[in-house]
Amino acid sequence: MAISALDDTDRRLLKVLQSDGRITNAELAKRCNLSPAATFDRVRRLRERGFITGYAALLDPAKVDRALLIFVEVVLERTTGDVFEEFGAAVRRAPEILECHMVAGGFDYLIKARVRDMEAYRSFLGDILVKMPGVRETRTYAVLEEVKSTVQLPL
Repeated sequence: MAISALDDTDRRLLKVLQSDGRITNAELAKRCNLSPAATFDRVRRLRERGFITGYAALLDPAKVDRALLIFVEVVLERTTGDVFEEFGAAVRRAPEILECHMVAGGFDYLIKARVRDMEAYRSFLGDILVKMPGVRETRTYAVLEEVKSTVQLPL
C-alpha cells in the first residue's frame, strides 16, 4: 500500500510518531487535532496496514561502545542464488552489521556497520566479514563525520 493511500491526518500522525514514538495517545491526539478515540483507531489501522512496523529507542553509539561507523563494499566470487542466501544468512548473524543492501553497480553489497574503534573493525573484518560465504573482496570506508543521520522518512 502506497503513501497515496494516506490522508493528511494519517500523514500528520506518522510525522509526529516518527519524531516521538513514546508520545501518549492523548498528546498525539492534541497535536494532530483529533479526539483520543479517533487517534487510537487511526494508529491501530496504520499498524495493521503495515505503515508502522515497530517502535525503538535510539541509542547514542559512543555511549554503547559503537562509536566507529563503517561502510563496506562487498564483491562476491559468484552471484548465484545459493551464494546470495548463504551470504545473507551470515550477515543476519553478525550483530556489528546494522544494514546490508544488495546494490547494482561495481560491487554486490553495501554494508553499514558500527564497532568500538579501528582495532575492533580490524578484528571484525578479519574474523567475520572476509570469512562470510562467497566474499571475494571488500573496500572499507571509515566515517570521519556524520553530517546527517536520521530514521525519519519524509512524508
